[in-house]
Amino acid sequence: MSLRKAPYLEIGRHVKPRLARMRSTHSGSGLDDFPDWQLDAILHAGFTAIDLFVNGPDWTTKGFCRINDLIERASDYGLEVVLYSYMTCQVHPDDPDAVKALDQVFGNIFRVHPGFKAIHLVGESLEFPSRDDITVKVDNIVNGEDGLQSAAPGVGYYPGQDYPEYIAAIRDVIHRVSPDVEVIFNTYNWGWAPLDARRKFLERFPENVTLQITYDIFKQNRRKHLACPVMDYSIFAEEPGFYFTSEVEAASALGIKSIRVTSNLAGTTWDFGCAPYAPVPYRWAKRMSILRRYLLKYNVDSFYDSHHYGWWPNPCIDLAKAYFSDDPPGYDPTEFLHRIAVRDYGMPTAEAIVEVWRIWSRAMDHYVASNEDQYGPWRVGPAYPFMFHPAISRTMDEKNIVFPVTAESFRGANIIKTFYHPWENDTQSPGPMRYPVEISELEIMLEEWQSGLDKLNSVVDGLTGRYRDNAEHLAALGKFIRNMIRTTIGIKRFFIANIRLQSASHPGELKKELDVIDRLLADEKANVLDTFDVVEFDSRLGWEPRMGYVCDSWHLNWKLRQLAISQEEVRQYRQMIDL
Repeated sequence: MSLRKAPYLEIGRHVKPRLARMRSTHSGSGLDDFPDWQLDAILHAGFTAIDLFVNGPDWTTKGFCRINDLIERASDYGLEVVLYSYMTCQVHPDDPDAVKALDQVFGNIFRVHPGFKAIHLVGESLEFPSRDDITVKVDNIVNGEDGLQSAAPGVGYYPGQDYPEYIAAIRDVIHRVSPDVEVIFNTYNWGWAPLDARRKFLERFPENVTLQITYDIFKQNRRKHLACPVMDYSIFAEEPGFYFTSEVEAASALGIKSIRVTSNLAGTTWDFGCAPYAPVPYRWAKRMSILRRYLLKYNVDSFYDSHHYGWWPNPCIDLAKAYFSDDPPGYDPTEFLHRIAVRDYGMPTAEAIVEVWRIWSRAMDHYVASNEDQYGPWRVGPAYPFMFHPAISRTMDEKNIVFPVTAESFRGANIIKTFYHPWENDTQSPGPMRYPVEISELEIMLEEWQSGLDKLNSVVDGLTGRYRDNAEHLAALGKFIRNMIRTTIGIKRFFIANIRLQSASHPGELKKELDVIDRLLADEKANVLDTFDVVEFDSRLGWEPRMGYVCDSWHLNWKLRQLAISQEEVRQYRQMIDL
């Protein structure tokens, strides 16, 4: 009816069963925040379940929560509730008291909250004292043992030999309390591991447990003979990587009956961490058409459609309803997107809007999905600090900044890495080799993104009413992302200049690099100033459910103060050269 823009339907009965058994999402209004209006919106958007981060009975990452009340209210809207577990139990399945200890944690949560439909387990939040010599405790990687950090993988980050037994033990204590609860295990954290190790894990994967596999992570990407893989969720990966394809095919061949996909089909990823969605619907349509085949051919039957960045109304919501019904696919994305554009922007403008979406979708071919970028400038945009590398200090403190977040933000600062440098990984080329190529790619992305933004801005003034309002919000989103691209290019150039500075020895060479650094700081200041208008126009820009506001006016002013500090440090360094 919304596409027809009239409250009528053709007479008759037409049933469209959904292909996916479950499509779940986190809240779009705040972390673990599900007021009735949000539940109603989630149902209307086509999701069938909600995900709730749980630390224990009546306790979520947000704090105290009347979980049974939430389960009951969700049920009133026809929505199931998935317990995303942050609970741990430090016992080995072979320990004499293992069953009792696991029952106190995983069994008890279902005694207190019997209405949960499923429990979602993932390695990074499910460490246990493994006896596999290949793995070590995560603490030995982060803090070190006797001061020496281990290079071995953490327990939750590798398919250790005894991990299947641990999952099975958790399944058993849960099913003794609630036999119908779906137990889900997500292999997200070790998709990088060799196929042989992952296959051995799958061969011993417990029965009556759903296997969850991530679509995009670890997809290898070659740029000028360099390895530049996708390191976290990204729509850059229209097609899945080897981790996904090999794991789905192996699991299906081994008879694992239920496979859930981390799909992110709500329309956002970590590509633009504090933007409401990625406005690249042609890429989303491509992913949906591929996943539709997996629904029909393999044992894929459910989707995890968003992580804690939640969801926001966008064209993906409509696309998913079309692609995952029981009708033959036959959807031409251009034709369908044109209908959406007519609905939201009006008939005369629809063709231009669809072309903007096409341009931006193509621009993502040049996106960089590295850890340092997705945990840095892509996550918080122009609020990301540009820290001068030389440590000018009388107290010999480490050069670091804790990114400012509110007390209500659940570990928000922990997922923002402020001192920019390559986070090296043995599946990717070293940062010093990647950065010149990545800058070149991002400059192409910037040029194409700007061309789409120019086309959009050329039609905004001719619109009125809600069509103009929708177009202005899309333009604000497009400009916000454009400025994110500028920040990401700038911080890479800034890193290279700082490294050259610290490897130079001649005063002239040092001053030359300081000139480059000064220009980059000035350019970034202009970029920050250019971002105020859009975050003040649309309060959703610069916000993410877990982190809260990270690129609002306050944080942009914070960034300006930080840039001033870096500029003062550069001035001091110039003086030091001539001592």
